[in-house]
Amino acid sequence: MNRRRVVITGLGCVTALAESADELFSALCRAESGISRIQSFDTKKFPVNFGGEIKRFDATKYIASRDAKRMDRFTQLATASAIQAVGDSGIDFEAENKHRVGVLVGTGIGGIKEIEDQHKRIIRKGPRKVSPFCVPRLMGNAASGCISILYGLKGPNMCIVTACASASHSIGEAFYSILADRCDIMITGGAEAALTPIGLASFCALKSLSTRNDAPEIASRPFDKDRDGFVLSEGGGIIILEEYEHAIKRGARIYCELLGYGANADGYHITAPDPEGRGAADAMRIAIKGARVEPEKIDYINAHGTSTELNDIAESLAIKSVFGDHAYKLAVSSTKGSLGHLLGASGAVEVIVMAKVIEKSAIPPTANLENTDKRCDLKMDYVPLIARQANVDYALSNSLGFGGHNCCLIVGKV
Repeated sequence: MNRRRVVITGLGCVTALAESADELFSALCRAESGISRIQSFDTKKFPVNFGGEIKRFDATKYIASRDAKRMDRFTQLATASAIQAVGDSGIDFEAENKHRVGVLVGTGIGGIKEIEDQHKRIIRKGPRKVSPFCVPRLMGNAASGCISILYGLKGPNMCIVTACASASHSIGEAFYSILADRCDIMITGGAEAALTPIGLASFCALKSLSTRNDAPEIASRPFDKDRDGFVLSEGGGIIILEEYEHAIKRGARIYCELLGYGANADGYHITAPDPEGRGAADAMRIAIKGARVEPEKIDYINAHGTSTELNDIAESLAIKSVFGDHAYKLAVSSTKGSLGHLLGASGAVEVIVMAKVIEKSAIPPTANLENTDKRCDLKMDYVPLIARQANVDYALSNSLGFGGHNCCLIVGKV
């Protein structure tokens, strides 16, 4: 039986490295770094003083000042990314059946800054001084809700929270909404703004962050033997998913086709991956089967590649388990070397990267990968340091979240 086809027709993002998909991809291919010392709060007492902080973001470029003040930063980032993606797609929602357009935007943590701000206020001024906008700002579904309100959309409206897999799961479930003929268009992705005192302190306490305070721009080192943890970043990434015939009918530019989605759980540990990468491997197998593509057809993997000791080894083992000898023929890179880890937004930004890889026939490198950890695999092609030109017909992206959440997405050239 023929199934509906789903394509990507719009891209939008706000990151510490760039504020558009085109600028982001160019910067990634130059192996630039978006990591710097944190300026938004005093980090003197913190073990880590750097991150992927967006220094010059102005929400009022996209939305009215009054509306921006009613949003937590993660919602602002999501909304700005959505406005970019809608503009890029050329969709006129007034010409669409708004009951057939949905929004699914995930986040790993949500409005943590709002919680911190209002906690300070209740301590200093008492409970009657807590903002009436506290709940609408802090709730994780605020981004998805605000985007649907902005465009008056009436279709499914949801938020998925699965830590670092939130955006990827959101894209996968939005994909299913179109396959199931519930929608023709989905605005989907993720946003995160957890680079706050509590956010930074919490990940420091877990000892999961790099402490390379003397050289933050080279701190994120996926697959490198000298990596010492991930770099906490903020940002948003949104894509427009559209049913293929619908996109063709309106003359849309198509970046690529979303073909496969795999989701499962490690069932192993709340913060550590299965050491053999078995859950991640099964998620890739599910996505490959759903995409109806032979594993040998995959040209490029945008790895989860967090720059933590356990993740990079487990993911490498998973890739070898799934692809066998082909694991040594395909290209694998982690864009977190340049961007750091955007948590619940990372999967969406990485799907944007895959779309640009297919469009531009170029693969961004794994920044700062100077000496591959032999426990990952010295023979695998992690595209170290320098981008390369390459025709890519099929690309795969992994997102592996705390809680044991695994997600894999596959895109292909149309």
